[in-house]
Amino acid sequence: MKGYRAALLRFDEDTGAAIHDEDGLLVIGPDANGRKVVRAAGAYATLARNYPGVAIEDLPGRILAPGFVDLHIHFPQTDVIGSPAEGLLPWLDNYTFPHESRFADPAYAAGVAQVFLDELLRNGVTTALAFATSHPGSVDALMEASRARGLRMIAGKVLQDRHSPDGVRDETEQSLVDTEALIRRWHGVDRLGYAITPRFAPSCTPGQLRGAGELAAKYPDVWIQSHVAENKDEIRWAHELFPDARSYLSVYDGFGLMRERAIYAHCIHIDDEDRALMRSTGAAAAVSPTSNLFLGSGFFDYEGARRIGFRHGLASDVGGGTSFNPFHTMLAAYYVGREGQTKPGVSLGPQNLWWQHTAGAAQALGLEGVIGNLQPGCEGDFVVLNPAATPLLARKTSQARNLDELLFSLIVLGDDRVIERTVVS
Repeated sequence: MKGYRAALLRFDEDTGAAIHDEDGLLVIGPDANGRKVVRAAGAYATLARNYPGVAIEDLPGRILAPGFVDLHIHFPQTDVIGSPAEGLLPWLDNYTFPHESRFADPAYAAGVAQVFLDELLRNGVTTALAFATSHPGSVDALMEASRARGLRMIAGKVLQDRHSPDGVRDETEQSLVDTEALIRRWHGVDRLGYAITPRFAPSCTPGQLRGAGELAAKYPDVWIQSHVAENKDEIRWAHELFPDARSYLSVYDGFGLMRERAIYAHCIHIDDEDRALMRSTGAAAAVSPTSNLFLGSGFFDYEGARRIGFRHGLASDVGGGTSFNPFHTMLAAYYVGREGQTKPGVSLGPQNLWWQHTAGAAQALGLEGVIGNLQPGCEGDFVVLNPAATPLLARKTSQARNLDELLFSLIVLGDDRVIERTVVS
């Protein structure tokens, strides 16, 4: 068991409000099953007397905060980040698919997996919901590397049996056999989880989507991840391919792919009926603002999400997204929320932005009380933040009059230099 003394940030699981102790104590130790979890978190003056024999590391001037949760990221696109394109579909054809074809080589996949995890940890991300490629070995590479580091990782082999080039296109029946084998091999092993992963509806035949839905019913505790309503050209294409579906989102519902633990990236161009479907099924949106701005896809409608009331959290969406860094993602989400020409504009508060990338993202995954927070019983993933990591940030944070001003300064001016240490359970 070990204690850490510093300012402490955590969240109320019911309201999402931040709880801040200027002089806090975080105690990490084993639970009855031997997992390293939060044993206590709160004011130092209140808790320290309860742990007289525990070594406490003093971290003056630092903030202890939950490890960040990335709701949507493509591990094979680590080297695609920053590639210029005229939009989503040309970007896929010119950069993404050619690069992903290289993951047929297990050694190449293993090498990229190490770089990918290095970047996550350097940026304070301790849980990710990740796409691999259509090659089963790409899943093995990421899972093996994540397991070796003790990370909580949820990932899946991409399903794409049509409208995809040679090198990434898979075969319907074999893709489903491979998916089930990967579920049995990795789901629930240590801190790993599996996600059934149709790339997006236009890249999958009805037979492949039907098989994915059957696997989702057979293994109800696995996750589902895909993309929906990111780009208007993509939506028109989905309507041409599935003319009987009311909307793009309802294509997935028709194949049994809308339920708890189903995460759909983007959800930009949807209506209230779609939002109600998200709410009623328990599915969640992975809001990917740097990607949406980079590719010119559109703006997530936070007002609609709040009015209808469905789950959502933040995601980097690397490599369409332009940064692994959660501060950059939170700032982009603030921009997206404020945009008021194509949708109602809202001003997202810093506590809410932070919640979307920690406890809110955990809730979207169905892992509230497990990750994304520093309440007792949560897994012991946390970051040590230095609010004086750069001269300008130090000047700004020293003038913060309250928690909102402190958090917003970090969101606007912070980058990977703020992440002094990332600790995984």
